[in-house]
Parts: sequence; C-alpha cells; structure tokens
Amino acid sequence: MADTVRWGVLATGGIAASFTAALKTMPDAEVVAVASRTEASARAFAERFGIPKAYGDWDMLAADEDVDVVYVATPHSAHRAAAGLCLEAGKAVLCEKAFTLNTAEAAELVALARSRGLFLMEAMWMYCNPVVRRLAELVRDGAIGEVRTVQADFGLAGPFTADHRLRDPELGGGALLDLGVYPVSFAQLLLGEPDHVQAHALLSDEGVDLNTGMLLGWSDPGASALLSCSVVADTPMTAAVTGSAGRIELPRGFFFPERFVLHRDGRDPEEYAPGNDRQSLRYEAAEVMRCLRAGETESPLVPLDGSLAVMRTLDAVRDRIGVRYPQELARAAATPA
Repeated sequence: MADTVRWGVLATGGIAASFTAALKTMPDAEVVAVASRTEASARAFAERFGIPKAYGDWDMLAADEDVDVVYVATPHSAHRAAAGLCLEAGKAVLCEKAFTLNTAEAAELVALARSRGLFLMEAMWMYCNPVVRRLAELVRDGAIGEVRTVQADFGLAGPFTADHRLRDPELGGGALLDLGVYPVSFAQLLLGEPDHVQAHALLSDEGVDLNTGMLLGWSDPGASALLSCSVVADTPMTAAVTGSAGRIELPRGFFFPERFVLHRDGRDPEEYAPGNDRQSLRYEAAEVMRCLRAGETESPLVPLDGSLAVMRTLDAVRDRIGVRYPQELARAAATPA
C-alpha cells in the first residue's frame, strides 16, 4: 500500500464530521469520497471538508477504486448493511461502535471479513488511546495485584426528545449501545468476557433504555464490575480499577483520557500524563493505517474476537432489561420455528 491511505466516509453525521476533521490533520491520510443516502447531504459534507467525490448512494462509494478503506459512521442499526456492503465490494472497513445491533450481526460481519481476507475493525477509539494502553499494560503486569473491581459510567443529561435518535428503537436507540458500550469495553479490556451478567434499567415509552446499571462478574479471578450508562443523567464519566495491591483512577472523560493516577500500597500516588491531546480519533485512524500497510486484517489493539465478546455482553444486558429492537423482532418472526 502507498504511504498515503485513501479514505471513504459513509454517513455525514456528527461522528463522521469529527473523524473526517481528524483525518484532515494527518499527512498520511486522504479523504477522497463521502457517501450519504442523499446527494445533497453528501455534497454539503464534501464541500465542508474539501472532499473531491460525493455520492448519494452507498454502492457507489463501495465500488470506488480510489478508496482503500471505508469508515462507517451510520447509526448502529445500519452497521451490518453498510459494513457488509463495503466488505462485499472488497473494501477494508472501520465500523463505528457499537459494532452492530447484536452479536448475530457482528458475527456475520466478522465471518465475511475473514472469509475475504479483508481488514475489519470496530471503531473503539478508547482502546487506541496511549493512556488507556498504558493502564492496561500496568494491570496485565500486576502493578495493582489481582483485579478485584472495575467501576465506570457514561451518562448524558439530555433531555432527548422522543424523536431523537437516542430514543428511536429503529435506530438502535437507548443508553446501552451508544454510551454503555464504553464502560463494558473498558471492563472487558481488563478482565475479558464476564461469566455473570445482571442489569436493571429505566425504559422509555418507546422501549429503549434510558438509564441502565450493570453488574458483571468473573468467577476467575473473582472480580466484579459496576457499570452504568444514562441518557437522562449527567454522570461523573470516570473509571477506576482496583486490585489486591492498589488501584488506578481515570478522571472525567475516561474513554479519551489525558492522564490517570496509580495508587500502590505503601507508595505515593503516581500520575501518568504523557501529554497527548485527547485526540483518540487520530490514534484510531493511525492504527487502521498501520494495519493496512502491514497487511494485517485485524488490529491487535481492537481484536474482532474482543468486539464479539462485548456484543455478547450487551446482548445479555438487553436480555435482562427487556430491550429488543424492531429489526430483531422482524427477523425472529421471519425465521421458521
């Protein structure tokens, strides 16, 4: 692959704009095309960011021979269709999180990418942040002993009206898939997939979760995680991991941190602050481009098996709180008994 990686952006919402802005600051990245469901939206986005090609059709972006990798930034309800379309066309894909609506859809994408030998990665930018990577390294190296508890929360006060995407079942709305994926991913980065899942939630009239608490458990090493997400409360948005010999605390904005504090028994607190600018989107893009140049089809920082494990936990939480999306109900109804 050439030194410059050519990106296509599929969707034109807020996260697509943030990621495109990050790519525009990277000398080894070029955004060559954008697609939306309408040509007008694609053209407006292209003009905003100086992108040469604008498509009002996803298929045209997937077929563009000048595109090396597609960033899928649709609502998660469309991730399976959008990412699958691009993989079928032979494109590498970076797909926003939550990876898909459910594990079944995620497994289909992973199987497709692996069968085609194509790169696929969930856009879990938190995993690419050097502060989070250093924290995970310290935990793996036993800096705080055996992990006993993990705590993390992500909540926004809103209010979000009934027609907002966060409350729309058709778009996979609710706190869990949009925000809860971060606390769950943080816990599983440190402990892997849990073998016990409990949850409680406040549901909206539309049937999506507004406020969800989760208790995850690991029989080995006997650890637990207390996690929460909300679209009706401005939570601290902090995280902490406590072990048998100390703890590590992340401040507000734990999912794109600038620093953490390590507390070890018998020692003064140690702050790790490497001076990065919290631009985890650039770290994420850099990891994708590193993988593509190296010919890797999966990122060791955001492995596909890890994304599948997170989706299984999110499915388990939704099972406990009674949230099912219309697409799932339709698919179940269409499946022979």
